[in-house]
Amino acid sequence: MKRFCRYGLTLGLTFGYCAVGTQAQFKNGGPAVELRLPTLSQRAVATQRMGLTDITINYCRPLVGGREIWGKAVPYGSVWRSGANENTTISFSDDVSVEGHALPAGTYGLHTIPTADQWTIVFSKNSTSWGSFSYDEKEDALRVTVKPHAGEFEEALAYTFEELKPDSAAATLRWEKVAVPFHISADVNAIVLRSIQNQLRNTGGFTWAGYDEAANWLIDANQNLDQAMKWENQSIQIEERFENLLGKSMILEEQGKKQEAEALKTKALDAANGLQLHSYGRGLQLQKKQEEGFAVFKINVKKRPNEWYTHGELSRMASAKGDFDTALREMKLALPAAPDFAKPGIQRLIARLEKKEDINP
Repeated sequence: MKRFCRYGLTLGLTFGYCAVGTQAQFKNGGPAVELRLPTLSQRAVATQRMGLTDITINYCRPLVGGREIWGKAVPYGSVWRSGANENTTISFSDDVSVEGHALPAGTYGLHTIPTADQWTIVFSKNSTSWGSFSYDEKEDALRVTVKPHAGEFEEALAYTFEELKPDSAAATLRWEKVAVPFHISADVNAIVLRSIQNQLRNTGGFTWAGYDEAANWLIDANQNLDQAMKWENQSIQIEERFENLLGKSMILEEQGKKQEAEALKTKALDAANGLQLHSYGRGLQLQKKQEEGFAVFKINVKKRPNEWYTHGELSRMASAKGDFDTALREMKLALPAAPDFAKPGIQRLIARLEKKEDINP
């Protein structure tokens, strides 16, 4: 029986039962059955994280090998394994949409039906078979149709992720001179919110930082500010700190409570240490809020005039005014006391100031 299985597979190769990719492993035309040996089509894995959703394509990479692929080695109108050897599989860690159609989280056999101008992408609930030989349409979870387009020549079949956006990506099959993208999207905000809620039921819910990070994610996503306020208040209740006081002030500002926001921001800045103020001021600069950033720097200058980072702040403020002599002098004062990790960056800033280049933002 075992010999028959090997010869049966060989006959399949001879008479065309096997779709392209199941190339003979031995010179006699047969594949390995009993032993784990290298295959001609090497295994590969393509992965992409979209928000918190992991997409994984596990496949084998057949080679063109001088063959005419489309319509010949890969027949048009027939179900194809979209790779070589065992099922090509695609896994989603969360529910997604493919070309606008819902697909639950899970692992699927990935098959295709190519034609010259349109491909059908098939997601099968059966992901554990060899090739497409036992494919059964009744096991389809989803079918979508997409348009292929011309691509750069690829000797080995490959899957790539392209057109990356915060909540979507195009998984693209590339082989020979054809590229076939299918678009995957996810409700990233809803998935992240559920994940946060679960994490706060674990160790993250016992620290001020867990609730503060949860609140800040909602602030950045500009959603559910009432929930963000609850989380920030819980963070403050555990331990009142610069970070959560500042976060709460940002929520109040978004809610239009300007006076309360300003009072709490002042309290936050007063509670901050020098490096926290420095980082916050630099962050404002990078958000193109330079004058607000300089206002934070001035608090540091008043409280901590001789710290290395304060000299850097004085240098940046002088540079913005075009006073490069003062800026260079202050940056040189920052260098000796700076920690080792910061010195290369300071040296680069000194070099720019010597050329009279503004070092902001």
